[in-house]
Amino acid sequence: MKITEHIRQAKDSLISFEVLPPLKGKTIASLYDHLDPLMEFKPSWINVTYHRSESMFKKKTDGTFERVEVRKRPGTVGICAAIMNHYQVDAVPHIICGGFTKRETEDALIDLDFLGIDNLLILRGDAAKNEAAFEPEPGGNNLAIDLLQQVNNMNDGIYLDEDIKNGGKTRFCMGVAGYPEKHFEAPNLEIDMQRLKAKVDAGAEYIMTQMFFDNRKYFEFVTKCREIGITVPIIPGLKPITNKKQLSVLPRIFHVDLPTELSQAMLKCKTDAECEQVGTEWLIQQSRELKKFGVPVLHYYTLGKPKVIWNVVKELV
Repeated sequence: MKITEHIRQAKDSLISFEVLPPLKGKTIASLYDHLDPLMEFKPSWINVTYHRSESMFKKKTDGTFERVEVRKRPGTVGICAAIMNHYQVDAVPHIICGGFTKRETEDALIDLDFLGIDNLLILRGDAAKNEAAFEPEPGGNNLAIDLLQQVNNMNDGIYLDEDIKNGGKTRFCMGVAGYPEKHFEAPNLEIDMQRLKAKVDAGAEYIMTQMFFDNRKYFEFVTKCREIGITVPIIPGLKPITNKKQLSVLPRIFHVDLPTELSQAMLKCKTDAECEQVGTEWLIQQSRELKKFGVPVLHYYTLGKPKVIWNVVKELV
């Protein structure tokens, strides 16, 4: 079922989760162990992140170094299929520009369509670790809106090979990312909003936000979206903060602010267990307020903390 159909049929705020693919060498059982406790909450869908390959240099026997491409978390397409088969729940793969040519993307989309997966989250993706700024793969998509257009074309039966006539039409429901605190590369929030509006005008059917820890940022973001004519569902992305290191790591990596009240409470903690309790209580209050506001979905980035998410969601259902 498409994300938009889930939302349209809902009578209350839905629950959804986001997971990382297991590290290469781990089995699918590690993912099931992660998700099993959360499935009692009957999530409407589960997002699966996609990770580009990384360049690494390995020393050869002759003392020289060889550059190799390593994908540490492969298997997003297969994981989505496994989740749907194992849990009978919709899976939403993240599709990114970075590290993929348009032809590789097309082949992945064909595989997803064959598997009956009809939801996508369309992202540009991060720059490679050895790059100062994002660089598209030769023959790849440069921006999320370019990738969105490629999926749009396939939904219309248009493929990269011009000799394919009357191509089979896919039926992907496409979501895009939104940034309540502005994408860090945008010169200002107004231009960032204009870019988001362009993606919605190009066919995006829902927005998934970057994590935030102050609900006012989300409420203001929704208001700004509506003022410029964005009418699609805006799903809040939520993540627990569980240790003091995150007070500096999250702002640096994800370019988000942490409220003073939350930061001060975390700094008073003497153990990681106390930090986790503070973060759990903060996320519970965030979730309750958002649910009261009437958000379509509460989307939780589990990211290795399923027990914390379980403790939060159990207070809401």
